[in-house]
Amino acid sequence: MSQSTKKTAADVAAGRLSAEQLGCNFADVAPPLSVDAAIVAADRCHYCYDAPCIAACPTGIDIPGFIRKIGNGNLKGAARDILSANPLGGMCARVCPTEILCEGACVRNHQDGEPVSIGALQRHATDFQMAREAEGATPLFRRTSETGRRVAVVGAGPAGLACAHTLALAGHDVTVFDAREKPGGLNEYGIAAYKTVDDYAQREVQWLLSIGGIELRQGQRLGREITLAQLQETCDAVFLGLGLGGTQALGVEGEALEGVLDAVDFIERLRAADDLATLPVGRKVVVIGGGNTAIDAAVQSRKLGAGQVTLVYRRGAAQMSATWAEQEFARTQGVMLVEWSKPVRITGDAHVEAVEFERTALAADGTLQGTGEIVRVEADMVLKAIGQKLLPEGLDGLQLTAGGTRIAVDAHGATSLAGVWAGGDCAGHGATDLTVQAVQDGKLAAQAIDRYLASQAVKAA
Repeated sequence: MSQSTKKTAADVAAGRLSAEQLGCNFADVAPPLSVDAAIVAADRCHYCYDAPCIAACPTGIDIPGFIRKIGNGNLKGAARDILSANPLGGMCARVCPTEILCEGACVRNHQDGEPVSIGALQRHATDFQMAREAEGATPLFRRTSETGRRVAVVGAGPAGLACAHTLALAGHDVTVFDAREKPGGLNEYGIAAYKTVDDYAQREVQWLLSIGGIELRQGQRLGREITLAQLQETCDAVFLGLGLGGTQALGVEGEALEGVLDAVDFIERLRAADDLATLPVGRKVVVIGGGNTAIDAAVQSRKLGAGQVTLVYRRGAAQMSATWAEQEFARTQGVMLVEWSKPVRITGDAHVEAVEFERTALAADGTLQGTGEIVRVEADMVLKAIGQKLLPEGLDGLQLTAGGTRIAVDAHGATSLAGVWAGGDCAGHGATDLTVQAVQDGKLAAQAIDRYLASQAVKAA
């Protein structure tokens, strides 16, 4: 190993910042509203008839209704409005891109340029109710009479949890199988730590499970510990909320060098760390990609103490799947965003030293083409965030979409196999990279499963 490579490898280190600095950097990025601030925020709502914010919410929450209740001091009623439509309403209040959903549709934007703080108000109400129930208050929801039917849910992410909760409320017994040590899916492992502080993902899961009728089994991976055929044989219906377990490769020279990591793995290790001071980070970090994962990885690299973080995307900012608000937040945190550049080579001896990018441009036919101009960006850590992919393990007999990228489903989540549904990132429809859409997928599939089980009971009778 050359001396320069030794120096580069040594620059990836832990403990750059003190515990106090890290605590400040990873504090709640959007602290909760006070009671007085919530009343003021609620008073800005016009309570629109045929409100556009409701149409913009994938789960169809009655937003004017719950905001009116907050303004009247009825936080329990507000929480009921939210959580009956979206059982993960607390998490969605924290991570939803409200700027392009409910708040983006708010009529206030056309009046004073500032939407009603819908996300913050939603968090205010759901946090209130979860805290009450944690202290022993009567739960908002109770199961109906038990049906004697059992449903298997594979995956304890947003889609699977929403499906399980909806089915359990309907009186069905649900067993949730999950491959990881903790439930929650991307809510637990894939979201920036400063968005979900105080172990919120696990607290929300416990609230979901508290209604009863849901058994959680960890360390159960489809295709290994359990099979689809077994679940079909032992259960009355199956829902697959597997997410996307694989990561896309760049396919360029030097990708296997030390210091080149998948951004999702970097974020997962950060979320699992008991002490952030033990997590290594480079001095010069390059993040490749344009989605929320890329933004989260870049910002958290800065918050861990990286001196220079460059996020590079092959197209322009307008084509990034990360919203304008996420992009602007990254800039305020010191992340440099470079557009119209695609990676062509990662250089280094054993450890990464730099990434070479080719400038890109749109051709007359709209395709992306390289210009021939090469730009070199020094790096001692490279985080790849160019998308995830479906792992086909355990999906024997299921029809996939073209190219095998997703499980083929209809509008209600039904797959090609009778009695099997799917939703969330693994399914082939909708805005599958949004937590709120995954929740809606799980909810709609649960409603379809409930109808299916009712029809089966009628036939049996």
